[in-house]
Amino acid sequence: MTQTEHAGDFTGAAVSFAGAVKSFGAVRAVDGLDLEITHGETVALLGRNGAGKSTAISLLLGLNEPDEGTVELFGGPPERSVRAGRVGAMLQEARAVPRVTVRELVSFVAARYPAPLPVDQALELAGLAELAERRVDRLSGGQTQRVRFAVALAGNPALIVLDEPTAALDVEARQSFWRSIRAYARRGHTVLFSTHHLEEADAYADRILVVDHGRIVADGSGEQLKRAVGGSVVAVDVPGVRAGPDLDLESLPGVRSVEVRGGRARLRTDDSDATVIALAALGAVRGLEVAPASLEDAFLTLTSNSTSDSDSTLTSSSRVAEAV
Repeated sequence: MTQTEHAGDFTGAAVSFAGAVKSFGAVRAVDGLDLEITHGETVALLGRNGAGKSTAISLLLGLNEPDEGTVELFGGPPERSVRAGRVGAMLQEARAVPRVTVRELVSFVAARYPAPLPVDQALELAGLAELAERRVDRLSGGQTQRVRFAVALAGNPALIVLDEPTAALDVEARQSFWRSIRAYARRGHTVLFSTHHLEEADAYADRILVVDHGRIVADGSGEQLKRAVGGSVVAVDVPGVRAGPDLDLESLPGVRSVEVRGGRARLRTDDSDATVIALAALGAVRGLEVAPASLEDAFLTLTSNSTSDSDSTLTSSSRVAEAV
């Protein structure tokens, strides 16, 4: 059975939230969330701790039910798609199973689904073909993470959901993991991942959703989000006393904000030319660097501007639309 057949030739949205609300006591973790993800997209979910990312993922996987609104996968309740193997997930909480090999574990999970991915294909996609006969509890952290990925693939999913998939991995292990994800996405599958590594979202996501106070406050590609907040960053060395009150960087033309760290200043500015000219007039041009706003700049601006009211959400989202 092909992946398309396994997905039932469904042509609607892979993921759909419509006015979804989830509260825990007085806290609205998800607050009227509206969202659609189409087939084949790789989507990153960004947000501060407590923004509502993990709760949204739990609703998507059917681990919780919304208090209001609806959440659907492939046009039906999440539980149906999970049972059918259309959805695979890597969650943050997981422990290695002792005394079983990688192949035994993946084979066991695959057997629970009606139309699983062949075990050798799951191992190959996860980069585990050479480790198939190794015991799971004797693998490194990066290798164990690949096993979790292979287990998520076992049901032959059309959608895979990854909650902080590279947490605690070193740089080499992270790069290896994302190579595996890219191979999976190239087959036309849908990927939704949350991460605190903004560079991963910028590098691997077709689309980035920024969540704050349980709502989507920005939705677009990495470039669209960076253009939406506008401006540039001017970095310059300000050693010693020059970083003090004698150098009033915040009053320079175009400057929105200033951060000084380790003898180097980063100036967010709406007019980098005017800022640089003013710096030159002060004689403060050592180590000068001018760059467009980064995704980190965009993220911090969007979440610092966001409040719990709907007007703020609409303002942040419209910025992205205007930049398209």
